[in-house]
Amino acid sequence: MQQAIVDSLNAPVNMTDSTILKAHSGDYDELIELWEASVRATHEFLTEKDIEDYRLLIYDYYFDAQNLYYIRDVNQMQGFIGLNNDFIQMLFIRPKLIGKGIGTALINFATEQHGATKVDVNEQNINAVKFYKSHGFDITQRSERDAAGKPYPVLSMDLRQTKDIA
Repeated sequence: MQQAIVDSLNAPVNMTDSTILKAHSGDYDELIELWEASVRATHEFLTEKDIEDYRLLIYDYYFDAQNLYYIRDVNQMQGFIGLNNDFIQMLFIRPKLIGKGIGTALINFATEQHGATKVDVNEQNINAVKFYKSHGFDITQRSERDAAGKPYPVLSMDLRQTKDIA
């Protein structure tokens, strides 16, 4: 699948089958809505308070600390990815679209266009761990707590030198 980056305030850079747009602060309300829907569908281990706490941190701090890109159709954002240098900071997909290729398109964009080679993923999010493994990432480290200090183990994963899957 060919992709293009489009700055949501400017014209497309390339013609594509799917369009990846660069997010701006005006997109944050829709991004956080998508984030929350995705988290509620995939992070059953989080409490309501955890979701509320993370939501504030993500909206007020994390969004500004990374480059955000998203895929949308005519009605809504379908998924987004946050990148910081070679690190995938976040990847969230609208729940009804999980397994439809949105995550793969965003991972390919991150690795091929931005040189992303690292990601941290909650150990309890087994489907995400499997997803990253299927895209060539290997577990390199385990931490007992997440970046916010909460007792949710995190797996650090690095992209293999070749993405060929045996």
